[in-house]
Amino acid sequence: MNKAIVYFIDTVSPEAVVRAYEALGLELQGKVGVKVHSGEPGNQNFLRPAMWGKAVERVNGTIIESNTAYPPGRNETAVHWETMRNNGWTDMAPVDILDAGGELSLPVRDGVRIEEDFVGSHLAEYDSVLVLSHFKGHPMGGFGGALKNISIGIASSHGKLHIHCAGDADLKFAAQDAFLESMADASSAVMDYLSGRIAFVTVMANMSVDCDCCAVAEDPAIADIGVLASLDPVALDQACLDLVYASKDPGRDHLVERIESRNGLHTVEVAEQEGVGTREYELVRLN
Repeated sequence: MNKAIVYFIDTVSPEAVVRAYEALGLELQGKVGVKVHSGEPGNQNFLRPAMWGKAVERVNGTIIESNTAYPPGRNETAVHWETMRNNGWTDMAPVDILDAGGELSLPVRDGVRIEEDFVGSHLAEYDSVLVLSHFKGHPMGGFGGALKNISIGIASSHGKLHIHCAGDADLKFAAQDAFLESMADASSAVMDYLSGRIAFVTVMANMSVDCDCCAVAEDPAIADIGVLASLDPVALDQACLDLVYASKDPGRDHLVERIESRNGLHTVEVAEQEGVGTREYELVRLN
């Protein structure tokens, strides 16, 4: 597989998000879903609508999200809608909770752990998807980026449980590597489904060791790094990881510890093995 292209801007702004998307050269067509993280009630680190608004406007998109598998703020459609309103999303653009009307099953080609990925049924209504991700740590995955945003992030509430238990309904949580491998499997299914109709932009700012899904999260220790974009989520996550490791900021050690203690790189490794993308990339600086 040839090297992927990852575009990089070393400043963080709504304008940089649009510029990074436009560098990809892929004009998303038709009805465009824009995948964001709605932000758990109480979380101080999630990227607000103001960061993503210009990009959503640029593609004339509809904000898409899915219900979580745990209470209280986003696990059911009614409360998730309230969270989306309180966090300002409904003031910016149309919002769609993908699994509000049920789910559909996407096949996982040659999966390591799961054979199907359950996503919200409304996904079928979109012609293309722009994935706007916030790179940060994560209590379970080690880090969250593009791969997490299309696996756990797009999965329905039931689909999230399916990934967390690696397809074994008798388990509440699977072993750590099995969970990471299931995320890679799910990302493979989504990439197959949206082949050629999906683009990724990731912002490396407000990078706590905790996810935006944590109501009580640590404040970020590492300085902001920039905005990245790619058509390859594997290369994009790998580039983000490499930039964290290369950072001279002393706060990077705390984030690195979180990534390594959860074996976070394993998701990227397995996704590459499954053909989701490549970890080999060329970083193109747009500054």
